[in-house]
Amino acid sequence: MTKIAILGGGQIGEALTSGLVESGFNASDITVTNRTASRGEELKSNYGVNVTTDNAEAVDGADYIFASVKPYAILDLLGEINPAKDAVVVSMAAGLTLEALQAAAGEGVPVVRVMPNTPMLVRRGMCTCAAGEHVTEAQMQGVTELLEAVGEVAVIPEKNIDAATALAGSSPAYFFLVAEALVDAGVQLGLPRDIAEKLAAQAAAGAGDMLANSGRSATQLRAGVTSPGGTTAAAVRELEESGLRGAFYRAAEACSDKAKELG
Repeated sequence: MTKIAILGGGQIGEALTSGLVESGFNASDITVTNRTASRGEELKSNYGVNVTTDNAEAVDGADYIFASVKPYAILDLLGEINPAKDAVVVSMAAGLTLEALQAAAGEGVPVVRVMPNTPMLVRRGMCTCAAGEHVTEAQMQGVTELLEAVGEVAVIPEKNIDAATALAGSSPAYFFLVAEALVDAGVQLGLPRDIAEKLAAQAAAGAGDMLANSGRSATQLRAGVTSPGGTTAAAVRELEESGLRGAFYRAAEACSDKAKELG
């Protein structure tokens, strides 16, 4: 029996709650907190979990504590709850370093830093994790198994987590922006907006599935669509000449720099 506390019932907290329950974890072993009782009752009704507005009450007896509030509130939250030394504290906030998280959680408390992303909402998330100095191999395996309820998990050194934020944590927004631009381009070419949206969304879903599951690299897949002298080759040339690749380099660097700044 694994007791789980999820502090914060927002998008990420609800996504984790939903994934855990759907994956077969016992709802009665999960406690979710939220600032308002009405939101708590909504979560209880939807998932059958325990709810409370008291974070300290939620973590009492918990084996894993997921802090899913905004980054600015994490350190104060950890300082208030006084977790047990054998409870694993998992921060789901961007930017905050393991050093800062461990200082707030208390001496000897095992802390894991996680960068999630919003596809957790459809159980297709990508969580990158870095373990603090007091986390055992078994505890890290436990965190991984819980997060796998909402997608894929990669355990990496903390020095790489800001770069991972640029490639996973924030990157769904890049893909949404590309899809948005494609839709607008389709409308400009004369397509009805609802058709343009369907075409762009399905292309994104299919391409993503191929990239994740085909065993072929992005370069190989792109080449497979790009016939010599064809329509795709003409489009790719225009994108390259417009500086698309450099724009993504700069975007990823800006994202990583901002994550460091938040820390």
